[in-house]
Amino acid sequence: MTDDAPRVAVVTGGGSGIGAEAARALAGDGWTVVIAGRRPDALDAVAAGRPGIDPVPADVTDEAEVRRLFDTAVARHGRVDLLFNNAGTGSPAVDIDALPLAEWQRVVEVNLTGAFLCTREAFRVMRAQRPRGGRIINNGSISAHTPRPRSIAYTATKHAITGLTKATALDGRAHDIACGQIDIGNAATDMAGGFVTGTAQADGSVRPEPVMSVADVGRAVRYMASLPLGANVATMTVMATAMPYVGRG
Repeated sequence: MTDDAPRVAVVTGGGSGIGAEAARALAGDGWTVVIAGRRPDALDAVAAGRPGIDPVPADVTDEAEVRRLFDTAVARHGRVDLLFNNAGTGSPAVDIDALPLAEWQRVVEVNLTGAFLCTREAFRVMRAQRPRGGRIINNGSISAHTPRPRSIAYTATKHAITGLTKATALDGRAHDIACGQIDIGNAATDMAGGFVTGTAQADGSVRPEPVMSVADVGRAVRYMASLPLGANVATMTVMATAMPYVGRG
């Protein structure tokens, strides 16, 4: 693509938190950003007064809605150059034998199946468009490497995202589709309130943990997206510097 060609991104989970901040960072860098999520009012609030952000309500667990999301992005903006697979959810912290199957399935549907459905549609669009190709960035989490206590569903899906990333990167080579993963630790979003007040540790204690600005995550996503397709960040970990993740905390 030429330097002045339009760059079009799709960001899932774009109505709040990391997705919203990534959308703002990309739009500030000249991208046209289609933000998707289940809450139209939240999407509209992110897009309000920000040229370049286009809200399209969609549920990533619904195959037909995901197809419509990407068809809408192409119809409105001509192509898709970037997918940020960011939509995700967790489950209550319970012992493994207390986790209902329905809760397990809900987390798998959002975190893994939703990411697959979006990846499949992005692949379909990117391999056929001209100029060909694009980039997919998956939101993995540090739980893709190290679990927190009583988080089996979330941890399993985030480990699976690493496999999805690697398989997409391999299969995308022939079509100029790059794929990488960003693993985020303790970004200060609404979901991270427990880190500040106190969260369970591996030794059974409950302690507060440092957090980092979600804007730092947006900048990291923007950097990954800015690379030419001949270069790729396969994995990036961005985390609060003093959080108890490396070593023994």
